[in-house]
Amino acid sequence: MRAMRIKEFDYELPQDLIAQFPAAQRSASRLLHLEGATGKYTDHFIVDLPLLLRRGDLLVFNDTKVIKARLQGFKQTGGKVEVIIERIVSPRRALAMLRTSHALRHGQKIQFGELAHATMIERQDEFFLLEFGNDVAGVLERLGEVPLPPYIKRRAESDDEARYQTVYARVPGAVAAPTAGLHFDELLLRHLGEAGVRFAYVTLHVGTGTFQPVRLDDVDQHVMHGERYEIPDETARAVAETRAGGGQITAVGTTSLRALESAAQSGKLMSGGGETRLFIRPGYDFKVADHLLTNFHLPRSTLLMLVCAFAGTELVHRAYRHAVDSRYRFYSYGDAMLIDKAASPRP
Repeated sequence: MRAMRIKEFDYELPQDLIAQFPAAQRSASRLLHLEGATGKYTDHFIVDLPLLLRRGDLLVFNDTKVIKARLQGFKQTGGKVEVIIERIVSPRRALAMLRTSHALRHGQKIQFGELAHATMIERQDEFFLLEFGNDVAGVLERLGEVPLPPYIKRRAESDDEARYQTVYARVPGAVAAPTAGLHFDELLLRHLGEAGVRFAYVTLHVGTGTFQPVRLDDVDQHVMHGERYEIPDETARAVAETRAGGGQITAVGTTSLRALESAAQSGKLMSGGGETRLFIRPGYDFKVADHLLTNFHLPRSTLLMLVCAFAGTELVHRAYRHAVDSRYRFYSYGDAMLIDKAASPRP
């Protein structure tokens, strides 16, 4: 892979195109189709997806479920602390990001309401290990809020508990939604099934690192955050059967794609799981997916780099300029792209 600079993955986006609320209906979103082999792009709606895929194709969804990971608390000195749980590591311990005016020291406590508290045990890189007085999952369910992304400039509302969650979410553990899946409702899934498209699932628990821009000029020096994933046996079989039958694989979201690619580093998709730090950027040779359904991503982000790797950096920039000019809605609650993989890895 050639050396790449962060400026290659920057673009200008008017602030009013950053979606602050979801569309009135999940399947009302627009869809930009980009052909990676030709660079041609066309405007559609997400409900057109059954017409853009073929009978015998396979959609691979990420079935992770967003937990209510944001907590508001106070230090014993009275200072406010915002806690965003990154990962529950045991029934009463969790790794978290903290936002406070002064960093917590070992042994300091955070109080959440009258009946829950946590003690800071140690710092682990950008995270803090907290020990709760009660079961972490129970505290989050009672007192937690949906952790909306930082570019959504409002507090979470009651509707967000449903809308910042896919309709097929079933494995709790994510602190950010796999947002490409937010466009699917039961009716669209039924129409896809009637069109002969099959479904399979992976689990990748999305972490807070998904929103972090790359801050180094030399992209190759960036270190990816770790995320847990699992590939069920039936998904590995479904991918193999689809290939054998001449069908194609569409990863629904960059998280599904990263899970599939992480499990296929040998060249063949293997079931099982673990933690992935796979950094996909231009020049990467994809092994599983033929298409990617994804939202529009932040400038200078690893997710935008992944999309550029899939279709080619220049083609993606052209498609993004078209999306801006056509006033597509961007980011988590925004519109979507269906991207056909380039014929070969592109710079």
